[in-house]
Amino acid sequence: MKAAAFFNQLRTQITFERIFLLLFLTGLAIRFIQLDLKLFHHDEAVHAWFSIRLLTEGTYRYDPMFHGPLLYYLTAGTFAMFGASDLVGRIIPALLGSLLIPLIYPLYRLGYLDKKQTIIAALFLAVSPSMIYFSRFLRNDIFIVFFSLLLLVAVLYYFEQGKTRYALIAAVAVAGGMCSKENMPIVLAIFASFLLYAVYSGKLTLPSSWRRDLLFGSLVVVGIMAAFYSSFGQHPEVLVSGAFEAISHWTSMHQQERLGGPPYFYLGLLLLYELPILVLAVVATGQFVLKGNPVRNPLRRNGSLDEYAGVETPQGCDRRREFARFCIYWMLLSLGVYAYLGEKVPWLILHQLLPMIFVATYLMDTKKFWAAAVFSVFLVTMCWHVAFVPSDINEPIVQVQNSEDLREVMALIDGAGRTAIAMDHDLTWPLPWYYYGEKGSNLEYLGSKKTAEFFRSGNYDLIITHDLESYDALEGYEKRTYRARYWFSTYEMMDRMLTYYFLRDGEPGTMNWDVFIKKG
Repeated sequence: MKAAAFFNQLRTQITFERIFLLLFLTGLAIRFIQLDLKLFHHDEAVHAWFSIRLLTEGTYRYDPMFHGPLLYYLTAGTFAMFGASDLVGRIIPALLGSLLIPLIYPLYRLGYLDKKQTIIAALFLAVSPSMIYFSRFLRNDIFIVFFSLLLLVAVLYYFEQGKTRYALIAAVAVAGGMCSKENMPIVLAIFASFLLYAVYSGKLTLPSSWRRDLLFGSLVVVGIMAAFYSSFGQHPEVLVSGAFEAISHWTSMHQQERLGGPPYFYLGLLLLYELPILVLAVVATGQFVLKGNPVRNPLRRNGSLDEYAGVETPQGCDRRREFARFCIYWMLLSLGVYAYLGEKVPWLILHQLLPMIFVATYLMDTKKFWAAAVFSVFLVTMCWHVAFVPSDINEPIVQVQNSEDLREVMALIDGAGRTAIAMDHDLTWPLPWYYYGEKGSNLEYLGSKKTAEFFRSGNYDLIITHDLESYDALEGYEKRTYRARYWFSTYEMMDRMLTYYFLRDGEPGTMNWDVFIKKG
């Protein structure tokens, strides 16, 4: 009897809201714990360097190669408040990645998700390896994912309540995404095309004030974008040339396939890191297609996780089924677009994974609920492996990563004190970030390779060269070789997926530095 009473009391304490809060706090902790465990990726170092220059020198001009201005202004702001470091540089991405989880709750409140769906969506967002890895990463894609979900929530609230404030929140989300990265128009095109279908089919009705709200929202979007892209008036010419520069740059990147891969590139990443989500999404899509319209029952708010999925909108359609229809549309178009685009990089998986998570929760009965919860152990394991192993990892998710071996190189640089150090090649990142300003005053970036005779004078205590353009030896110096960057070939992964999947035994490519240390 005592045991039964204990478990009954425990069940009353484990409420839906408490489980959801626990998942949010878990996702928050995973994103912020040891946030500077790994060295900055090459791109992170570049973004941080632009941000510190913006803060200290006031210099910034939009360049589509480095994406939108919002990241730089927000990162410069955190540097101003907390100081410039790897940890501080990752605060904004970690915060935005964490806030994805509470943004699910409004979808539940509106009836687009039931309690089981909400818990599993929150769980997947909390422990997804890709979501975690790129929330701890100073790049623009987590910004786009956050603004995409914020836009979705704001639009649904706008159609539900017809209030102008939700239209303005949607406008801020659009502007934030457009100021973050050039792929936000893909998200907007997907959302807008489905919205047109929903309105035309009578599943959504435009509020009476939609024309006025559209005008106000457009002014907000244009105003925010004009402020950021003109560098707050410092470069007004970008307002004319910026769009053309972006289109030209990304068209050329697509044609060059600078970082190319097969159309099924992202499928390989999903199989490696997000297998439970992918499997559930495939099952759910099949259920959606084969099941047809389920019999509708009223929503039972009985505090349990066993609510039925059939909740009607004022227009009389099952909103959970229509939400699933939208998410399947969003997922399939995203998969198709990124399979087609020539630039294949791992962070673009986020824009395909977000709708896939919602699709995976469709018709989340008790059996699927517990299967999803149990198989999330796979996600947790992969999350630990890619985000919390304090060494170089042989994984395609890292793309081209600065090696942890560079910590030894930087220790040598720090140990040299104020003596002169020569960088005898052009591939210097991430050192310009780690030795920005006065800290790097003794670093001389010599550019192309010098001759051995040039260094015979012994004026440098350290000489750092690219190992492919190096010297067999330099008189008076000890030579050591360090891995500077590494990557894993996605083609090797695809060629031997099953073996690699279990052994993770691929051979990474590397770019090495030779470090010549002055004897004595």
